[in-house]
Amino acid sequence: MTSENENKIIVTSSPHFHTSKTVRGIMADVIISLVPAIIASVVLFGYRSLLIEFVCVACCVLFEYISRLIMKRDVTVGDLSAVVTGILLALNMPVSIPLWMCVIGSFAAIVVAKQFFGGIGQNFVNPAITGRIVMLVSFSSAMTKWTAPLVWRTGVDAETTATPLSFLKHFTGDTSALPTLKEMFFGIRGGTIGETCAAALILGGIYLVARKIIKPVIPLCYIGTVAVIMLIAGKGSLTYVAYEILSGGLLLGAIFMATDYSTSPITTKGKIIYAVGCGIVTSVIRLFGNLPEGVSYSILLMNILVPHIESLTITKPFGTEKKKKEKKTEEAA
Repeated sequence: MTSENENKIIVTSSPHFHTSKTVRGIMADVIISLVPAIIASVVLFGYRSLLIEFVCVACCVLFEYISRLIMKRDVTVGDLSAVVTGILLALNMPVSIPLWMCVIGSFAAIVVAKQFFGGIGQNFVNPAITGRIVMLVSFSSAMTKWTAPLVWRTGVDAETTATPLSFLKHFTGDTSALPTLKEMFFGIRGGTIGETCAAALILGGIYLVARKIIKPVIPLCYIGTVAVIMLIAGKGSLTYVAYEILSGGLLLGAIFMATDYSTSPITTKGKIIYAVGCGIVTSVIRLFGNLPEGVSYSILLMNILVPHIESLTITKPFGTEKKKKEKKTEEAA
């Protein structure tokens, strides 16, 4: 005997597919994926990098807690998104940055870029990138003062050095002034505390893909676009391409920030367009801009364009075109 409910069609609003994943669980996986980069930052630049990471995380969590109370919204620090923002912001800073600047960057990231627009999922630009750009504009000297990794130092407390991108601006084929590709891969170069060790970043990216937190579409298309453009710019030099990929914050940005759920397209076509756009803008800035790096600005610009990309690539509901044709027929009649 069948019940009356078994013969009925139940109509409900979306979402129709549910998952056991939660925001807290996803953010926890992102934190785990960033652990190799955090360890590498301490190994390469010393324990001050850990202090910067602690200050950024603490400030981001505190600012989110206070702002949610002031705005009379539910406190969301338990979802760990503020922790992720704090870690990413810290990894985008040089080890010599004054700690009070970290506080300002954290405020810009959490309060201005995130909470002013409603909180997680409602921000249209990546908070960590916004915080970094605010600091770059406000404290350009401090944000571009690079300290050599510990293994490069010759006895002084800290030696300043240039990033490889500074030399690649005028690349002629001579790599004697640059670290070896092996040193580039393992982070023995100047840069922010989290961007230098490619091995740690790739390991974290593999973990995110394996856990199905991100799809490889955006990182591969972003890095691939830069590689193709730089292959042309470098007149076919694979060495030049390798240095461009391993230099700056390309891997950090492509794997961990361009893939942010809230600020990247939801469709596969949209992800491809978005990632290719990031790659083109990054390459143009690196080749023709006054600044050697362009990852942060490219991701921020493409974040702004995401709503338009989605409107062009979103799947049309079944029957939409038919309704349009019927409407035109009625108007003609």
